[in-house]
Amino acid sequence: MPRNVWVLTLAQAFAMSATPMMMLLGGLIGVELAPTPSLATLPIGMMVIGVAVSIIPVSRLMRRFGRKRVFIFGACYGALAGVVAAIATQTHGFSLFCFSGLMLGTSGAIVQQYRFAAMESVEAIDGAKAASRVLVGGLIAAVVGPELAVLGSHLIRESYVGAFLFLTLVCLIAAMVLTFYQEPLTTASNVNESVKDGRPLAKILLQPQIWTAIGAATIGYGMMSFVMTATPLHMHHMEHHSLADTKWVIQSHIIAMYFPSLFSGYLMAKFGTQKMMLAGLFAYGLTITIALMGHELLNYWVALVLLGIGWNFLFVVGTVLLSSYYQREERFKVQSFNDAFVFSSQAIASLSAGLVLYHLGWKVMLVSCIPLIAIHLCLMAWGSVAQLKHSKLGS
Repeated sequence: MPRNVWVLTLAQAFAMSATPMMMLLGGLIGVELAPTPSLATLPIGMMVIGVAVSIIPVSRLMRRFGRKRVFIFGACYGALAGVVAAIATQTHGFSLFCFSGLMLGTSGAIVQQYRFAAMESVEAIDGAKAASRVLVGGLIAAVVGPELAVLGSHLIRESYVGAFLFLTLVCLIAAMVLTFYQEPLTTASNVNESVKDGRPLAKILLQPQIWTAIGAATIGYGMMSFVMTATPLHMHHMEHHSLADTKWVIQSHIIAMYFPSLFSGYLMAKFGTQKMMLAGLFAYGLTITIALMGHELLNYWVALVLLGIGWNFLFVVGTVLLSSYYQREERFKVQSFNDAFVFSSQAIASLSAGLVLYHLGWKVMLVSCIPLIAIHLCLMAWGSVAQLKHSKLGS
């Protein structure tokens, strides 16, 4: 892998630490600050909304100013969000804490572009390896984020201020790492101005197979966020598991999200995208089954680990498969459309998790995920039929 891929992997390790930290603490702080318990997950939801609403503006900024400048700005903005979150917890300001979540979401939208930048830094044949390699940085983030959250809470015991000051520090480190990123040479400048934007987005989206790619990432992220956001609340506040046990489950889940990236590129090359997506959906089905079987620590741990593995398979396949259906000059508009779709579903899932959990219960929340698995199976069937027809016409 070229230097850019390693730079982005290391930057991901630091910048992505903000997400597991907020996922662990956001709901717990929300319970203390929110006017009603059903709004406890709103800060996490605001973070995800920040990702969703920022994807398209971020893509346009990158197209105009290049990826490097926007990457560094995003890391610095994440550092500022950490300061705002620290002030909010110190002053017990729920609205300000929600705003800090929105800021972290904007920073996170920029981090989500690392995987595309890595794929653009290598030959097309190595795209899957580059994307999965960058996601390995999440392994470090899975350890660093929750550990800093707990360590910061112990060092400065009042209102989790120390945790968010650590968040600021790791984001600043990510900004320093990103100064070593180099914009890859592209052929875009040689493309005639009249065709520089490629095909209209509507025409690109007429390909049924592209919806299989979008669906894999969208449903993968939506279901993962729905279950993960609710788990700390159900474990710690409803079933009275300790904060240490809750941290271990969330930490294990995030490790499971990124650890398969060490070999998911190889598995995709060996077994193909269809089998990888089916494996991801199967892991999601097991997640629901095991979580419904009981409220013991082991049930939460196994279910959340399977949830992480399923997410990795679906998200990596969705990212790589998407690149098969657009041309290089079309990448910014297709990538931004895809991520807006993906993170809008994540925002809806995160916002609704607390409401569904408190009003309908843990079991209903889990069962409501089953239709999502069925929807993606239908998208896969639609894409396969279209691919078969295209092959027959080609022959």
